Amino acid sequence: MRIGIIGDFQPSYPSHLATNKALDQTARALGLDLEYAWLPTEKLEDAAANETRLGQFDGLWCAPGSPYNSMAGALEAIRFAREHDVPFVGT
Repeated sequence: MRIGIIGDFQPSYPSHLATNKALDQTARALGLDLEYAWLPTEKLEDAAANETRLGQFDGLWCAPGSPYNSMAGALEAIRFAREHDVPFVGT
């Protein structure tokens, strides 16, 4: 399973570290083979490129604790999830 995390990872943000930890612990507890990747919001502004960029994930999670570098990119990713029936969590 592959999860894309919409957000601009900052190792100094406790919520970003907690997001990684929550995914790791959940995968272990459920016996899942899980990969996840942080998706910088500036790279998500191009809706046409998101078909390839976001289409590879089984679900998307909009990261907590961000000021996003690009709110437009974050919103494009959320739109992609909604319009393509990709499971989505916003926290």
